[in-house]
Formats: sequence, structure tokens, C-alpha cells
Amino acid sequence: MDAFCRLSGLDPLWDWNRTWYTANPDLTQCFQNTVLVWVPCIYLWLLVPFYCLHLYCHDSGRIRMSCLCMAKMVLGFLLASFGFVEFFYILLERSQDIGHHMVFLLSPIIRSMTVILALCIIQLERIRGCRSSIFLFLFWVLSVVCSLVPLRAKIQLAVDEGIASDIVRYLAFFSYFTIQMAQLFLCCFADQPPQGKPNLEKNPCPVKDASFLSKILFWWFTGLVVKGYRTPLEATDLWTLREEDTSHKIISDLQQEWGAECAKLQKQEKSLESAPVLGSRLPDQAQLLRKLQKEQSSGFFLLRTLARKFGPYFLTGTLCIIFHDAFMFAIPQVLSLLLGFIRDPEAPQWKGYFYATLMFLLSCLQSLFNHQYMYTCFTVGMRVKTAVMGLVYRKSLVINSAARRTCTVGEIVNLVSADTQKLMDFVVYFNAVWLAPIEIGLCLFFLWQHLGPSALAGIATVILIFPLNGFIAKKRSKLQEIQMKFMDGRVRLMNEILNGIKILKFYAWEKAFLEQVLGYREKELKALKKSQVLYSISIASFNSSSFLIAFAMFGVYVMLDERNVLDAQKVFVSMALINILKTPLSQLPFAISTTMQALVSLRRLGKYLCSEELKVDGVSKALSSSDGEDVVIENGTFSWSKEGPPCLKRCVLFNEGSKTSTVTKEACGLTHVCVDRISVRVPRGSLVAVVGHVGSGKSSLLSAMLGETEKRSGQVTVKGSVAYVPQQAWIQNATVQDNILFGREKLKTWYQRVLEACALLPDLDILPAGDATEIGEKGLNLSGGQKQRVSLARAVYRKADLYLLDDPLSAVDAHVGQHIFDKVIGPKGVLKDRTRILVTHGMSFLPQADLILVLIDGEITESGSYQELLSHHGAFADFIHTFASTEKKESAIQRGTGTSTRLLVTTFVITHKLHGLNKSSCFFVFCVAGSRRSNARLSMVDFMPFSRDLSQEQLIGGDTTNTNLQNMEPVSENDQDQVPEDLGKLTEADKAHTGRVKLDMYKKYFKTIGLAIIIPIVFLYAFQQGASLAYSYWLSMWADDPVVNGTQTDRDLKLAVFGALGFVQGIAIFGTTVAISICGIIASRQLHMDLLVNVLRSPMAFFESTPSGNLLNRFVKEIDAIDCMVPEGLKMMLSYVFKLVEVCIIVLIATPIAAVIILPLAFLYAFVQSFYVATSCQLRRLEAVSRSPIYTHFNETVQGASVIRAFGEQSRFIMQANERVDFNQTSYFPRFVATRWLAVNLEFVGNGVVLAAAVLSVIGKSTVSPGIVGLAVSHSLQVTGILSWIVRSWTDVENNIVSVERVNEYADTPKEASWNTEGSALPLAWPQSGTIEFQDYGLQYRKGLELALKGITLQIQKREKIGIVGRTGAGKSSLALGIFRILEAAKGRIFIDGVNIAEIGLHDLRSRITIIPQDPVLFSGSLRMNLDPFDIYTDEEIWSSLELAHLKDFVSNLPDKLNHECSEGGENLSLGQRQLVCLARALLRKTKILVLDEATAAVDLETDTLIQSTIRTQFEDCTVLTIAHRLNTIMDYTRVIVMDRGYISEMDSPANLISQRGQFYRMCREAGLV
Repeated sequence: MDAFCRLSGLDPLWDWNRTWYTANPDLTQCFQNTVLVWVPCIYLWLLVPFYCLHLYCHDSGRIRMSCLCMAKMVLGFLLASFGFVEFFYILLERSQDIGHHMVFLLSPIIRSMTVILALCIIQLERIRGCRSSIFLFLFWVLSVVCSLVPLRAKIQLAVDEGIASDIVRYLAFFSYFTIQMAQLFLCCFADQPPQGKPNLEKNPCPVKDASFLSKILFWWFTGLVVKGYRTPLEATDLWTLREEDTSHKIISDLQQEWGAECAKLQKQEKSLESAPVLGSRLPDQAQLLRKLQKEQSSGFFLLRTLARKFGPYFLTGTLCIIFHDAFMFAIPQVLSLLLGFIRDPEAPQWKGYFYATLMFLLSCLQSLFNHQYMYTCFTVGMRVKTAVMGLVYRKSLVINSAARRTCTVGEIVNLVSADTQKLMDFVVYFNAVWLAPIEIGLCLFFLWQHLGPSALAGIATVILIFPLNGFIAKKRSKLQEIQMKFMDGRVRLMNEILNGIKILKFYAWEKAFLEQVLGYREKELKALKKSQVLYSISIASFNSSSFLIAFAMFGVYVMLDERNVLDAQKVFVSMALINILKTPLSQLPFAISTTMQALVSLRRLGKYLCSEELKVDGVSKALSSSDGEDVVIENGTFSWSKEGPPCLKRCVLFNEGSKTSTVTKEACGLTHVCVDRISVRVPRGSLVAVVGHVGSGKSSLLSAMLGETEKRSGQVTVKGSVAYVPQQAWIQNATVQDNILFGREKLKTWYQRVLEACALLPDLDILPAGDATEIGEKGLNLSGGQKQRVSLARAVYRKADLYLLDDPLSAVDAHVGQHIFDKVIGPKGVLKDRTRILVTHGMSFLPQADLILVLIDGEITESGSYQELLSHHGAFADFIHTFASTEKKESAIQRGTGTSTRLLVTTFVITHKLHGLNKSSCFFVFCVAGSRRSNARLSMVDFMPFSRDLSQEQLIGGDTTNTNLQNMEPVSENDQDQVPEDLGKLTEADKAHTGRVKLDMYKKYFKTIGLAIIIPIVFLYAFQQGASLAYSYWLSMWADDPVVNGTQTDRDLKLAVFGALGFVQGIAIFGTTVAISICGIIASRQLHMDLLVNVLRSPMAFFESTPSGNLLNRFVKEIDAIDCMVPEGLKMMLSYVFKLVEVCIIVLIATPIAAVIILPLAFLYAFVQSFYVATSCQLRRLEAVSRSPIYTHFNETVQGASVIRAFGEQSRFIMQANERVDFNQTSYFPRFVATRWLAVNLEFVGNGVVLAAAVLSVIGKSTVSPGIVGLAVSHSLQVTGILSWIVRSWTDVENNIVSVERVNEYADTPKEASWNTEGSALPLAWPQSGTIEFQDYGLQYRKGLELALKGITLQIQKREKIGIVGRTGAGKSSLALGIFRILEAAKGRIFIDGVNIAEIGLHDLRSRITIIPQDPVLFSGSLRMNLDPFDIYTDEEIWSSLELAHLKDFVSNLPDKLNHECSEGGENLSLGQRQLVCLARALLRKTKILVLDEATAAVDLETDTLIQSTIRTQFEDCTVLTIAHRLNTIMDYTRVIVMDRGYISEMDSPANLISQRGQFYRMCREAGLV
């Protein structure tokens, strides 16, 4: 190159004396005309093939020629023309001696050709839809930077010689440079979107329109920050998600990969199972080991799937962090050069400015790459969260019943909340696991260069710290598992409490369950406290690590040799390196801990995602045909789990339609009801009745048709579509109309016909917004009958080929049941041409059934038509004869008493022989009957918050002609009734507060901790930072100590003082960390307690209007934030605030003039922070609010999964889940971008402090010592990070204090009266007689609604048996609610034994009276706990109550007896068995007042008779109020109260009321009793 330059008469390529060792540096002409010209060109020509390949692979559509593109092209042609002009000018001017001007000739032509290539790339980018080019941006940056040196030379020459000497060349160069600058400026903007792709998004994310520069500096986010500063952000202000971040895009790609991984895992498992050596006789340890291996493998497979999907994008972030590290390690080397410059009095001044500028640039680049890395990590984390949530949700729709029983709803919610958060943290900190050791190694290498072998002392210190860290991480991982286990238990229990809150209030069990929750909480906090103490040791050791390493290295260094002198260069470059070392050392324990936690979470997620699914081949689907059988079961054997016993035996069923769905498994605890070798055929369009006693397998039979059970053998074939009505109605938190339509288009005529057929029209008249009224979670604001009718209407509207009806008439009144049978199920109903399989406990419709199946203990003992079964003279025929003779006998009794009442007693007990075994069995028979007699039961209608009469005409009037199911027209927009938007609104959406967090929230938080603890902590922090300042200043004094005879004096003293100060600081760090952790636990314990008490003391109206997802969110996510995030934020903020004070003091000591710069920067920081905090806090709130619907939807889906599967609505529910997750991510995405926006902008300004400290040191070189300069500059390097962390930690605190705000929300909601009244003179035995008196009593459900009870005046004497009847909404249940004070009186009073119940505590009242409720609710836990949560009764008393409730035989056959674990909601007991448990509770309490609220709707006739006889004998001395369901059960009562529109319309003995031929008489006639 030198020869080439000499040929053109130029200097050599490089000359140190001209470039470096001079007061006026410059590059040689050869270098300027070759290297500086060629570097940008070489960059472009070398990389263009790869860039073209990239463009070829990523086509985003053609962009039209825009003004921006046109400007770039014009400027490009101008640049190219400059080069060509220069080339021809030299060619003409030097044509004679062209060989000696090759450098000047080649440079312009190379430059012009490169510019033409750049123009071609611009056009290619336009064609391929690239809107902003990082490739060309870097090219123009290089071109401008390389032109700066010639520019300076040209300006210097012009100043020295004048511009007139060669004005053409000067003008040409300046014009060329200006155009280059213009091109660079234009590259900072993005082009318009590609054509042909219209943006349909309402509020698209601006990152799509951002240029490369805007993306790396996050300027595209500024608009949202400004908007958030001006007015509090709302959900509508947020951008829609980018396509690549949406659930649909992420999960559609991931699901296929995960399916393949699952297949591999199953294959692996099968190969292990088929191992010939062990076979099926694996010992318990080997079985356990295999199970653990499966969990481990499933976690690994999940990690591998996620890595394949998100790994490539994550690797781009990894590349950024590598560049960040390179710049980070370059800064101490530049600092060393700067300190060398300060020490050298003869060094030229420009070198100091050069080092200061270089340090500034390196700091800026370090910031840029660091935040690009963090942005990438958080983006990947967000996508991982979306992916995992999607996989878990989809799994919940296909998981089989055996696997479902192993994980509760609470645990599933935990998977999508806590465990996904752990995975997101893992993504952010994973790189630290491998990068931190490399960074530590590099630090020690550079330290070796400065301090020689003494650096080994630092290595030894690091080696000593690592085992401690590893031990602590391992212990914390175990503690975290323990904590998560207790957290799971607490969340599960809270979920059950929220689901069964009505039962808790009726029984006054809140305190017992409160103590259970607090028990879990204490264990959880105990594990957390141990973990935090260990973490504090870890934090203290790593925060003190910089001192320990410095102390070890400096100590060994000065002790090794007297001539080893600690000067400023050695001390502060070493300290800068040690400060770098501090980052990986502090990150490593956290990274290892996070990784361990993530592995635990991966195992948990993998275990769930790999759990067994419903077999696709369990039911063969076929198209519906006009004839033949719709459902065929041949030689079927079924069970609820692979290992469980068969649940359906020796039956062969051929019946129409069956899909996937079951709700109640009528199975007793361990012996699950199932079908063993079942074969039945049912012709299309027939009506099949399935009858049998409680637990006989009726629901299991339907489940087998739906594919919900494990098919062990045989064949199940279902033709056509299926509709399913479960035994317990599953109702969504949506409007009535949405529940009925269930995702289908509204056909108005058919819709109205369905409403009429299902007797829903009168109910819609009552509801405030008709069918647009919102139903609460699980149908909270509907009665049991209404829920069942809505569930039935959903099925009828579907127009399916096969209807599976699981006892749908049990919860409705008798006359309503007759109406529904006639209009829907019966031979003249709208479903007359469809196949119907009906499970029933009723009797009156059997003669019209085409086929009756009799089930006993999972076996179909008899099948045939009504007449066929009678002719067989089997158990069914015996029952029918018993039924008939009992009817005659009772009629005779009634005639003998002088009344014309015909009482129908529908009970029977038959003793018969079955397969050589004596069994006393009772059967329920379901049939489609033509009998005029209605179902002989009147079921109570549950809590109806309205009072309107439903007349007979309204319920059963109207056109009885059948309506064809087809050819219904879609409803037009004009036909839809317009209802005010909020009229039927019940549940309140989780709302976000706006504006900054109020000061009261901080006061509330710190008040729970106590001022006595807070003040010492602040002083401890000040003491800690004072020690740090002292040892730093001590080091600078030591560095400035003069060298005498090649050594420094008093080395031992200096080292001892240095060591003492550092040791004191370490103790203080441990003290402050532990103190804040303990304070956080104190506050968290109290806040959780307050939340729990506030929720449990809320009235029922609160739970009806507040979705359980909102409440569960408070107990999971918000409490978790208060447990961990708030204390961590406070620790961080306080430590950085005090560190900042220390740095400012040091910088001001070194250069007092720095105050001029620090003060404006402080104001700028405050300004930027105010922008950021306002936006960030509101984003945090919006994110928290949008999270609740995800959990609510998950909860709802898991509980209704069988119904969703039966109707084939999985894809719609998946779409809804996607929408909810995406809505949540729309606030999460800008939330983490806001942090990056803040950091980048603040760090650029903060790097100005580094520049200022360095430049001021250079200016004051003659007046400051190297020690002080080293101290000031090395500390100023930390300022940027410190200031950013202060704002971010403060924001984190404010963001997470929002959790305190949200937890505190329920402190101000209305509360029930106090549970206990202090100083109450209530006798222990109250009530002794059981008299009840209503005095002008009135009650309303909510303010503004009509009174549900109006002026009730009534006296009930002791031992009276009162039946309460009335039509839907008449006020029957309202009486019970009033007695228990579930609702407080609007007027009047109730006296029990002369005591005004409004003047005593709620628990004093509710614990002294008993109710057997309509919905039997059990809680997960032992059977004993469900009967006696306060543990106040003996085992003998409990066994006695079980015997009276006819459960003793069942419980005594269980392996664990009273300790038998009930699953969540008591799902491992049948509905009837759960009802009997509720009876046992009442028998155990044996209070003087008993209220029965449709308590036997779910049991068979025999069991009902047994229950009624038990009540008559055991509660003979008690006052009994029965809300009537089967009218015959109250015919022997003392009095009957007939309710109508909130008034008592009739009240007398049953016989008298019938003789009066009033309303009661009409009801009895409808029920077939007269």
C-alpha cells in the first residue's frame, strides 16, 4: 500500500509521529484517500449478497415510489455524478501522467460505483417491501464517519491557505459531504407501507412504521408516553398486537410441534412399559422413579419445543448482549488510558478529550445493545406466556376425567399465572447462566494484567463465593417448591370458598375456612421467610463481593513485595473491573435460582400437558341416517380411569347421538359407576328412559356415549349431531340469549318457539332486561329450575340429531315439568322426531317411553318397553305394582278422612334376588309418558331476586302445535329488541384506577409494617452507604499517597482500615436486606388477612356481581406481587438512592463545578420520570385488569368442558381464550417497552455525566490528583445505571403498590353485620323452642328493585311443620334468606324464641339454625371436615348422623372411612350422595329450626322417602320449614303457606286448603295429587 501511495506522490499509509505523538494529530493523505474511502465500499460489496438473499426470503409486498424514495434516488445520483465528474476531471487534467495519480483516480470511481449499488439496493428494498434499512443506515454512517477526517483536514487547509486557492475542489467536497449527511438523515425515516396490504387494524402498533433508528432508540413509543402523561391511559388507547405476537399465530405453529413431542414421549413410555424384565410387577420405588422420569422428560420436551419456536429470535438478543459485553470491557481500558494521561504532565490535551469522548461513545453503544437485548428477551417472554397459556387451555378441553381429578381449577389457574411468570423470568436471565462465568473470567484476566499473580486472590474469593451461592440456590429451590405447594393449596381452597360461599354463610363456617386458608398462608410465608433470609445472605455476599475481591487482591499485592505500589491507575481500573465483575456475580445467583424455579415450573406444566386425554376413538362418529340406530354400544366395558374398576357392566346399548360431555359422575367415591359389556340399540326418533337408584350408573351411561369414560372394550357408534343437558346445569357468565344461542346465529321464530317450549317466557318478563340480562357466574342470579331450563333451551335450540338429557326435570316445578315434557321431550314436543335418551328420577312419563333401561350398580338388568317390562314380572314390574297399590291405599286413607285428596306416594322398596345375591334396591324410571299425571314432584325455585306471579296460563298456555325444527329465518337487525346497555348488567368488570397511586396506599402499606421498624431501616441504609463512601475515599487517599524509596508507608494500617470499613458495609447490607424482607412479609400477611376477612364478610350480592376470577386474581397475582415484588422494589430503590448520594458527593469533591451539570440533569431526570411513571403505572393497572377475565374464562371452561365438547364448541371457546390473552398482552407489551424507552433515553443523558466528569478532569488536570479523578470517573460510570435503576425501581414499587390498591379495593365495599355480638346475653341453648314470628316483614334483593316479600306477618309455633309453596318468583326462598339474614330486612322484624334476629350476630344466628340447601356443596378435604369443620363432635356422633342419613354403609366401605378425601366440589361423590352428606350435617347440628330448600331434588324416590321419614323422626321436636318440591311430602304438615307475588295468599292445613279449592288446590291438581 505504501508503494501504491508513493506512486501517487503521497506519504506512507501510517505515520505514528503525525497521528499520535503530536499536539496536532492528523491521518496521512494516503490513509485518507484509500482506507477511509474504501472501508464503506468494502462493507457494502462484501455483505450485499447476503442482504439480497435475506430480501429474497422476506417479501412483504411492493412499496410505491414515495417522495422519500425519490429523494434518496436523486441524492444518490448526485453523489454518483460527483465521483464520475471527479474521475473525468482527473483523467483530463492528468492525462499525461496518469500512472502517478492512480489513488486519486480509483477512489472516486469506486465511491461512485458503490453509490450506484446502494441505489440498486434501495430499489430492491422497495420491491420487497423493506421500509427501513439497517444495512444502508450503517453504510451511510460509515461513509459520514470516514469523511469527517478529510473534512477536518479540508477545513484546516482552508483556514491556513484560504479557500480561493482551489475553490472548485473545496465546494465539490463540502457538497459531497452535505449530500452524504442528507442521505443519512433520510435513512432515519421509514417508507410508506407496501401496497395491496390495507391496514385493517383500528390502532396499529407504531413499531411497524418506525425506522431503524427509531426502533433502536424506542422513539416510536414516545407518542403513548406523552398521551399517558396528559390523560390517564385507557384500554382503547393501546395498540393492537402485532400479528407475530397474537395467540392464533403463535399457538397454531407451536401446537403441531408440541403434538409431535408428546407422541415421542408416549412412544418412549410405551417402550418402557413393554420392558420384559419388570413387566407389570414393578415395585413401588420403580413405579415412582418412572413417574418422576416422565415428569422430567415432559418438562424437557416442553422446553425443547419452546426453544425451537422462539430460539432464533432469542439468539439475536444473545448477539446483542455479546456486543454489550465487548463495549463494557473496553471502558476500563479507556479509563486506564485517561488516568495515564492525567498522571503524565507532558501529554497533549487532545488525548484527554479523545479518551473522554471515546468513553462516552462506548457507554452509549453499551446502553443501546443492552436494551435491545432486554427488549428481545421480554418479547420472547411475552410470546412464551401466550404459548403456554394457549397449550394449557387447549389441554383443559381434552383432558380425561381421571387426569382432571388430579388437578383442581386453582392449580390450573396457577399454571397460567405463577408458572408462566417463572418462564418469562427464565427467558430474561437464562443468558446470565452461561455468560456470567465468561464475564467473571474476562474480569479476572484483565485484573491479572494490572496486578499480576495477586489477581489469583480474587479468583480464590470468587471460588469461595460460588459454593455458597450454589448451596443457597439449591435450598431456595426446595423452599420454593414447598411454598408453591402451600400456595396451590391456598388458591385451591379459596376457589372452593368462592364457589361455595353461599353454603359457608348458611352454616356460619367462614371462621373455620378462614383459619384453614390462614394455615396454608402461614406455612407459605414460613417457607418464604426462610427463602428470603437465605437470599439476603446471597445478596450480602455478592454485594460485598467487590470489596472482598478488592481487599484480597490489594492485600496480597502490597504484601507480596514492598515495591508493589497501589497508584490511581491500578486501584481505579481494578475497581472499575471489579464493578463490572459485580454484575455477573450478583446476576448469577438470581439466574441460577430463576433457572431452578423455571425447571420446576416446566415439570409442572409438562406433567399437565402430557396428562391423559380423552380417546378420539372412544366413540365412532357417523352421519345421521333416516332410519336405523343412532347410538350403538356393543359389548362395551367402561371405567372412569385405566386402573379403576369397570363402571358399566353387562349392557349393550344402541341409542341415538352421543358426543363428548358429562358433568355428574354418579359414582361413589372409589367404585366409579361405569358400563361393563353393554349392548343396546335404539331406533332413530325414539325416546329412551334410563332409570335406577343413586349411583347406579345413569350419568355414566350418558358419559360413555359422549366418550367421556375410558373404553376398555367394545364399540360405541354415534350418528349425527349431539346436544347434552347435564344433571347440574352449566351456565356461562353471559346473557340469557348468549347462553341459549351458544355461538349459533339467532333465528327469531325458532328462538321464540324454544323459549316458549322451555317455559322461559314468564322468566324473561321478570328479568330486568329480558333475555339481554346478564347471568352471574354459575347462574348465581337464577333459580335452580331456571338454570336447568336455560340449559335445556340451549340443547333444544341446537336442532341436534341426538339429545342426551340427564335428569333435566328434577329442578323444575311439577307443572313446569309437565309443560316441558309436553312441549319439548314428549311425543308431541318439538323434539318428537329426534332421538332422546332421558335419565330421570320421575315416574309419571314412563308408559310413553319407547324403551326403558333399568340400571342397578352399573348393570342394565332389564330393558324394553313399558308393557314388555311389566309382562316380564321382574323388579321393574314389582315396583310398578307396589307403586299402584300404594297409590290406592293412600287414596283410601284420604277418602276416609272426608277429603277428596288423592295423595300419590311415589316410594318403594323391593327386595329381590340378583345373580344369587340379596339386594335391597330402588330404581328410578324415566319414560316418555302419555299419562295426564304430572311428575309427582314440585321442585323449589331457588333464590329469585324478583317477585312476579307466573300464572298457569303463562306457563302452559299457548299454541301446542309442533313446530318444524328446520327452515327458520335468521333474525334481522331491525327485529332485535333494543335494550339499554346496562339494564341487565349484573357482574362488574374489573376496573382500572386512573392517575398516580394515591399516597394513602403507601401509608396503608407502611402502616402495616410500623414506623418503629422503618426508621431504623433508613438509618441502616445510610450507615451502609456511609461505610461504602468511606472505603472508596480511603482508597483514593491510598492511591495518592507519595512513593518514598519505591514504596508506600503504613501499608498495614491502610489495609486494616480498608478491610474494617468493607466488612461493616457487608454486615449492614445483610441487615437491610433481611429487615426489608421481614417487613414485606409482615405487610403481606396483614394485607392478605384484611383481604380475606373483607371478602368473607361481604354479602351474597357482592359475590353475585363480582366474578370469581377477579377475586382469585387478588389472592394469586396481587398477593404474590405484595409478597415478593414490593419488598424487592423497595430494596432496590433505597440502595440505589443512597448509592446516588454517594456518587454525587464523590463527583462534587473531585470537580465542584460538576454541580452546574448535575443539577440540570437532575431536573431532566425528574421530568422524564414524571412522563414515564404516569404511563407505566396506568399500563400496570390495565394489564392487571385485563388478566382477570383470562382466569374467569379458564375457570368457566374447565368446569363446563364436557358440555363444550358435547356441543363441539371447542374452537369457539379457544378463540375466546385467544382474544382474552391477546387483550391482556396489548397492555403488557407497551408496559415493558416503556421501561426500555426510559432506560435508553435516560442513559444517553446519564452518559453525559461520564463525559462531563472526564472532560472537567481533563480541563482541571493541573489541579486534581489522579486518585480523585479515578474515584470520580469510575463512580460516574455507575451514575447512568444508578439513575435508570432508581426510576425503574421506583416505578416497580409504584406499579406493584397498585397490588396493595387492588387488594384494598374490597375494604370499602358493603359488609354484612358483625358475625358475633360482644356482650350478647343470648343463652347457649337458644333457640329452645323454635318459635318464629314475622312482623310486617319486607325484603328486597337490591336497592331500587321491587320488594320480594311484602308485609309478611306470621307466627310459627314450636314443633310446627310448615310447607312453603308457590310459583317461580313468589317469594318462597326469600323467606329462608330472611330467616338466615342472607338478605337484611327492608322493613319489619323476625323474632325467634322472642329474640329479634337483627340484634344478634350473624354467626350467633346461623349456627343455631340449620338449612339443607338446594345445591349440595362439598369442599376438598376429608369427609369429616365436610361434616364438622370446627371439630366439635365426636366420631360416634358423626357415625350416628351418617347412619341416620343412610350413608353409614357407603362410608364404612371406604378405605379411609371418615378421612376419605373428597375431591374439589365433591366430584368423586354422586349428586345424591352429596345431598345425603348435607342431610348428615343437619342431623349433626340438630338445631331447633330446620329449613329444607328443595333438599331432595337429586335423589331417587326411595331415598327421598327415607330422608323424609328421617326428618319426621329425628326433627320431631323441631320447627321444620320446607320449601316444597314434591307436594306429597308436605301433605301431612301442620300448615302450608302459599306464596304469591311476595304475599301470603293462603295459609292453613293441607286438607283445609284443598277443600277451599284455592291456589293450593290448583297446584295439587296440576301435580296429579287431587
